[in-house]
Amino acid sequence: MLMIHCKKASELMSQSLDQPLSWSERAQLKFHLIICDACNRFNSQLRLLSHMLKHMVHTTENDVSITLSIEAKNRITYAVNSKNESN
Repeated sequence: MLMIHCKKASELMSQSLDQPLSWSERAQLKFHLIICDACNRFNSQLRLLSHMLKHMVHTTENDVSITLSIEAKNRITYAVNSKNESN
């Protein structure tokens, strides 16, 4: 098994939030996190932020007091669509 560096480990941590990692990627990341305190802390922070954002989205989606103007909704839709097209 090849040892990965911190940059690759951070990429895998981020990727794992969006999609499952391969067996090899999971093993490499797990081994790296065992030996690298900085990446281990970063992984914990990334997971916490992800959890907090999901909670915030759930909370705000159910809050009927939050309203946006049509213009604001259109700007958000345009920004999201523009970002998706550039990827």
